[in-house]
Amino acid sequence: MKIYRFAVVLCLFFLSCDQKSKVEKAVEEIPVDIKVERFDKVFFETKPEDLAKVKRQYPFFFPPGNDDAVWLNKMQDPIWKEVYTEVQKKYGNFEPVREQFNALFQHVKYYFPKTKTPKVITVISEMDYNAKAIYADSLVIVALELYLGKDHKFYQFPNYLKQNFEEKQIMPDVVSSFAYRNIPPSADKTLLSQMIFEGKQLYAKDLLLPDYTDAEKMGYTPEQIKWCEENENYMWRYFLEKEMLYSPDPKLNTRFIAPAPFSKFYLELDNESPGRVGGWIGWQIVRSYMKNNNVTLPELLKTDAKEIFEKSKYKPKK
Repeated sequence: MKIYRFAVVLCLFFLSCDQKSKVEKAVEEIPVDIKVERFDKVFFETKPEDLAKVKRQYPFFFPPGNDDAVWLNKMQDPIWKEVYTEVQKKYGNFEPVREQFNALFQHVKYYFPKTKTPKVITVISEMDYNAKAIYADSLVIVALELYLGKDHKFYQFPNYLKQNFEEKQIMPDVVSSFAYRNIPPSADKTLLSQMIFEGKQLYAKDLLLPDYTDAEKMGYTPEQIKWCEENENYMWRYFLEKEMLYSPDPKLNTRFIAPAPFSKFYLELDNESPGRVGGWIGWQIVRSYMKNNNVTLPELLKTDAKEIFEKSKYKPKK
């Protein structure tokens, strides 16, 4: 009997691998050639007297109402010029990242065939960690000053933010922005709905970034992923016992969904926990739903959170 079970498991494993290889082979056949424009280079290497030319070429980066003095000051500011120098040291050759974009958008076009191949524009923005990489239909805008490496001297941010200021986080950040644009807004503001909303964009990374680890997809360290795996059952019981899942209390978003140094159970384990554990649980619910239902990725993003939960058959690992 044991030999029989082993044989069945082995067959299922090879079938799964074969199915995955079929998908990846199909993905590799999709023609994608991402074009990159280095606006950061254009801006900081332009002479002040030629600013008008840059504004005509990239009008969307120069909103009306700002005096030219704002841009001229940035062009000539020693600190921003140093930032540009550091960006050039790291990304003087952008080809390896462009190849990552090609691979990503081959996957995007496999699952979303009507998606346009976007142009990638690199910028040096204002150190806004909420807008590191933005997908906007025909454009992807990447703020390179926020991908210099978590230990870079420029970063005066808390560690839970800095740990994602790595080159390896560019693609996960782009997928998050892409997924958020493809998930319809919901009037349901319960904790469960927000958990599944986050779970959807994380599951998109499972398919669009298949070679990335769970830690890289989530923006966690390997130790933080391990903590979630070891405490999954405990966290789930906590949400159930405190009757939080269907609560619309906005404080729950701050405690369990929003970026934070740790999650707030108001227990001793808080200091050991990573932030955003609600999103991680939502991810496991969505994974269970996709395992138990024949649904495409575009269909998943549009499916109601309540339906996903009810059909997920989710059971936390003990």
